[in-house]
Amino acid sequence: MKHFAIDQLQTVAGIERETPPLSRNRRIERWAELLESIPDQRLATLQQTENLPPEARERIRVDGSPISVAFADPVLRAAGLQGDSYGEAKRFFQLTDYQLHRALCYCHFGGTVSAATAAHYVRKASSNTHRNLIAWLWDTIAE
Repeated sequence: MKHFAIDQLQTVAGIERETPPLSRNRRIERWAELLESIPDQRLATLQQTENLPPEARERIRVDGSPISVAFADPVLRAAGLQGDSYGEAKRFFQLTDYQLHRALCYCHFGGTVSAATAAHYVRKASSNTHRNLIAWLWDTIAE
C-alpha cells in the first residue's frame, strides 16, 4: 500500500477539498510567511513598475520574483491566485500600485531583494489600513 499526503492525493486522484475562503489579510500573511521561510534567498525585482502604462504594468512578471513564491504555493493557488504577474498579485492580494511598487520594484532594491525584506514590505502592506496622501496620489497618477 502506498501512502500519500493530502496535497499529493488531490493531484493524483483529482480530489477537491472545500476550504473556507482566505481573507485578504490571511492571503497577505501567508505570502509573507512563505517569503520568511526562505529569508536569505535573493528574488528578482520588477523593473520600472512606476513608469509603465497600466496595461503593461498589469502583465509584467519575472521568474523568481516574490510573486512567483506566492504562485508556487498550492494553498494560495487553491484560494484563487492565477499567475505570477503584477496585475494578478494586485488583484488577488488587493494591493495598490504604491504598495506593490514599494515591495517589488527594482528602484528600491536593485536587481534582487532578499525574501526577508520582501516579506517585511508585503506584511507592511497588510497592516496599512489607512492610506496616506502619498499612496493616494501615487495610485491616482498610476492609473
